[in-house]
Amino acid sequence: MTTPVAGEGSADAYERLAELGLTLPDVVPPLAAYVPAVQSGNYVYVSGQLPMVEGKLALTGKVGAEVTPEQAADLARTCALNALGAIESLVGIGRIVKIVKVTGFVASAPGFTGQPAVVNGASNLFGDVLGEIGRHARSAVGVAELPLGAPVEVEVVAEIA
Repeated sequence: MTTPVAGEGSADAYERLAELGLTLPDVVPPLAAYVPAVQSGNYVYVSGQLPMVEGKLALTGKVGAEVTPEQAADLARTCALNALGAIESLVGIGRIVKIVKVTGFVASAPGFTGQPAVVNGASNLFGDVLGEIGRHARSAVGVAELPLGAPVEVEVVAEIA
């Protein structure tokens, strides 16, 4: 993981995406009465992102039952990529100076307590793409259900220049 100087911005995030073989997805259309991302001052608040790929939920089920923790971590990575797509559509990821907070929600089977490892999928994606400015505060929460039966959902707060 490369580590740019904090505050230098993420203009080279596009290069890192290419190096990782990733492309930013189109914004996932909202499922209800909200917008994918909103800017307030120097912050972008990204609505909870599901692991949607080409308009479809990649997988459904509870983590620790139908979905393995490893699969769920990959899905959290997809959620994070979708969050970057939402930021890109609003202001451009080149304006990110810091991922401030990530909240991950994990639809958990009874007894499953590995939520932090699942949400690492999102955290690692932000680090891989943004380097040091992708490091963030975080919560990883186990929940009974998520929209559409999704195994994971990720929301993000990013500071922008």
